[in-house]
Amino acid sequence: MRLLIAGGAGFIGSAFVRFALRRWPECEVIVLDKLTYAGNPRNLDSVEGERRFHFVQGDIADDAQARSAMSGCSHVVNFAAETHVDRSILHPEVVVRTNVEGARVLLHAAVDLDVERYLQVSTDEVYGPIDAPRRAREEDALRPRSPYAASKAAADLMVGAYHATYGLPALITRGANTYGPFQYPEKMIPLFVTNALDGLPLPVYTDGLQVRDWLAVDDHCSGIAAILEHGTPGEIYNVEAGNERANMDVVEAIVELAGCDRGLVRHVPDRPGHDRRYALNTEKLRALGWRPRVPFDTGLRDTVEWYREHRAWWEPIKSGSFRDYYRHQYEQRLAESVP
Repeated sequence: MRLLIAGGAGFIGSAFVRFALRRWPECEVIVLDKLTYAGNPRNLDSVEGERRFHFVQGDIADDAQARSAMSGCSHVVNFAAETHVDRSILHPEVVVRTNVEGARVLLHAAVDLDVERYLQVSTDEVYGPIDAPRRAREEDALRPRSPYAASKAAADLMVGAYHATYGLPALITRGANTYGPFQYPEKMIPLFVTNALDGLPLPVYTDGLQVRDWLAVDDHCSGIAAILEHGTPGEIYNVEAGNERANMDVVEAIVELAGCDRGLVRHVPDRPGHDRRYALNTEKLRALGWRPRVPFDTGLRDTVEWYREHRAWWEPIKSGSFRDYYRHQYEQRLAESVP
């Protein structure tokens, strides 16, 4: 296998690089990453010097760069995306260029270069809110409600079209909220963990009763690998661990694990179009033999400890341009917050 991992310097992408090099001893891994704000070359420090690993800085939406990186590859996994809902609300044009046009460029190159398998990493957010006790199935209609979710849904439809029209052996995975080491601290768990460690407010949207399933990054990677190996081209597979929690339950656990003051929790005005609950049916993936291995309590504890022990990784991030984003997103909300 010669594997192109687009977006391999990001959070889940870099975890999959490490996972792939362990799982497939003969696999050669090529990473294509633009190194935007959330793409961090330090995420790949542990594989630097590995003879089977090669890094290419480039943009998936640039046809020449994408084709050059993909040339000679048998498999492609596309993690490259603008992934933060809040940022997509501020700059929807950015998510469309990367998430939609970038996917199209990769798909067309994959057809022309005759790759054996193309896997698009998508999200549970394409289904929109799911009322309890129902869980979204792969054949359900798409009801995205944020620019981010809409861009991922558009990419999923493009993947399906390339499979049907050009015969590309393509697959789609739709994963739940993923957490773990090396996650950029704009997402809920790393933001709240690092804020708690620094004694800063934890800005919870409204009542914090939004429900998400929490998927450890290593479990997400093993699910993607199982689908890449054994999935049926043209099919979609949900990836979820069965760790459904209300956001406030996660916040309370972070407060306890970080040992911070409960008074740091602040309820702030909601973001637009905030979905109340996501939940996935994973029967198709489990039929391939996959099972999650990381209990949420264990995974969250280990994640908090990782951030506690790796301040050198996240402190420079939060001291740079991140401050401008954080101020724009939360300063006024925190001024209107309640305990």
